Amino acid sequence: MTHSTMPTGSVISVDNLSIGFRGKAGHMLPVLRNISLDVHQGESIGLVGESGSGKSTLALAMMGYLKTGLRVLNGDVSFEGQKMFSQRRAALESIRGGRLALIPQNSGQSLTPTLRIGAQIQEALKLHSAQPSETFGARVIELLSQVRLPDPASIVERFPHELSGGQQQRVAIAMALAGEPEALLLDEPTTGLDVTTQAHILELLRDLARDMGMAMVYVSHDLGAIARVCDRVAVMYAGEVALEGSVRQVLRDPSHPYARGLLASIPKLSDICLPRALDGRPPAPGGAGQGCAFVSRCAIASDVCSTSRPDLALQPSGARSRCHHVDKVHEIPLSGDREVGKRALSDETSLSLKDLAISYARPSLWGKSVGREDTSVPTVEGINVALRRGETLGLVGESGSGKSTILKTIAGLLPPLSGEVTAHGGAPLPSKVEKRASTELRQIQMIFQNPDESLNPRQTIGQILAQPLILYFGLSGQALTEKTILLLDQVRLGGHYIDRLPSQLSGGEKQRVAVARAFAAEPDLVLCDEITSALDVSVQAAMLELLDDLRRQKNTSYVFVSHDLAVVRALSDRVAVLYQGRLCEIGPTHAVYGAKSHPYTEVLLGAVLEPDPDFTPELSASDVVELAPPAMGCPFQRRCPKRIGSICDTVAPPLREPDYGHKIWCHIEEI
Repeated sequence: MTHSTMPTGSVISVDNLSIGFRGKAGHMLPVLRNISLDVHQGESIGLVGESGSGKSTLALAMMGYLKTGLRVLNGDVSFEGQKMFSQRRAALESIRGGRLALIPQNSGQSLTPTLRIGAQIQEALKLHSAQPSETFGARVIELLSQVRLPDPASIVERFPHELSGGQQQRVAIAMALAGEPEALLLDEPTTGLDVTTQAHILELLRDLARDMGMAMVYVSHDLGAIARVCDRVAVMYAGEVALEGSVRQVLRDPSHPYARGLLASIPKLSDICLPRALDGRPPAPGGAGQGCAFVSRCAIASDVCSTSRPDLALQPSGARSRCHHVDKVHEIPLSGDREVGKRALSDETSLSLKDLAISYARPSLWGKSVGREDTSVPTVEGINVALRRGETLGLVGESGSGKSTILKTIAGLLPPLSGEVTAHGGAPLPSKVEKRASTELRQIQMIFQNPDESLNPRQTIGQILAQPLILYFGLSGQALTEKTILLLDQVRLGGHYIDRLPSQLSGGEKQRVAVARAFAAEPDLVLCDEITSALDVSVQAAMLELLDDLRRQKNTSYVFVSHDLAVVRALSDRVAVLYQGRLCEIGPTHAVYGAKSHPYTEVLLGAVLEPDPDFTPELSASDVVELAPPAMGCPFQRRCPKRIGSICDTVAPPLREPDYGHKIWCHIEEI
């Protein structure tokens, strides 16, 4: 891609900023250490790094905001020459939301659920623009059109819950643009969005920054997104800037060991191996010592790295790197090298879905009493899949494609409309989890996207893991403790976590506890619902290694749901592609990702981002989110770039099998 020419004029200036908090011993512990950074007019800068590196703290400090307990130790932040931490509250409020706007990670939480979309944007106009109120209605429509929302006149009348996640994110962008800001701060704005929605939103942000001359600060662990929208990148580690330079300098040829480790942690569509996870973990605040903060995890560290803190020095490439051994950095590889473990597949069937149909619509009591037939189109329909022991099946598709719905039905959390779910070739499983026998419950375990919603905050990690051990195996006393510690060792945490509470763990550590709890039941099948989407790239790589290790040790089967097609490719034996709850394609991973694919699969693969500033995704012209599948014909008919005529609208697509085990439902004969 062609990034904008760096303009003159600093909009945001961070000058030797350190932020910290007072520890239990009374000492000030730094969260940010001596950060100096300028963001110019029309420039987009990315802040990247692992969770806890200080990215979000720095972005919020640019607004003059500190989380409870934090304080400025030295330095300051200026916005267009105004020192933010010296401003009175009224002055800050006149800047925030108008001239300096924020788009948070979860835009759904920033929208008022009881106000219609139009009213919320009009409120933003009232607070942050100088336009007369009689122009608000037209301006709202203009803003919604600018963020490429379909039918703005209809959108203004809807409530937030009536919009998809991608549409809510666009509304949040429209609200941020209402005040025509000079700078826009974005904190993980596309996390959790499917690949096509993410790609279109990034295109939108890139175009807006260029057309409006906005400065943008983009916080993300997604280096593909950073490559797409940013001109410059600052890689943060332990509260410091470890590497800073142009997007090409940082992502194509990084001159710091940590940045190279992050790139090696990213799964790529072109790789057939698991990404390499970074060893170790970042130091706790105040625990970096006198030397390099990265020394304990660095492959090229020497004695000087433990005793002397390196400066952020200018390199011949033009980047600035905080490393004593820049001349040796290139010895560290930029890609993973671990092949996925050999699949111990047998003829034994672990799971079978037969003619599965699922609907969220339920007939009313009145409808039942008069015998009224339900005419709604099922959310999921016609799913026939068999999973072998030790096999991993990836489920991919945009939001609303039915992936998580299928998992809930397999787990007994959502009864099917029709069809059967069987395990090990036995009798169909009861549709409701409360009616399943203890053995059936043990065989199928589920790991959810957000571990905070599934781990009891009042129980210790030991108590959480003890529950399935007591329930399914009757363990107690020393045997229970030993098994709990063994589970923690298997997920690379260790027995010293046994007395901790979930609140004392990082997001990646809590997700490992959720994995350990699932495997405590010694299941035959584990259902994984977007379990890596909120993790930074290094923790995600470690999680993929862990899942592969456990699968090889236990011969466990997985159904793995993810929006990240590169992650799915790294872990899965087979992939099923869903659109509007209908199977478009299923087959071996190499075949689905190969040359012969369903048009919808091609759309998904074309939207996948690479951590390469020269890579351009192939985006479909249509990114309209459909609320329901059509009543007849191909489910993808309205968006298909290869539509061949009215047959797509009226006739269900035939099954084609270009290779053994590779099934595609499409009217195109050449597939």
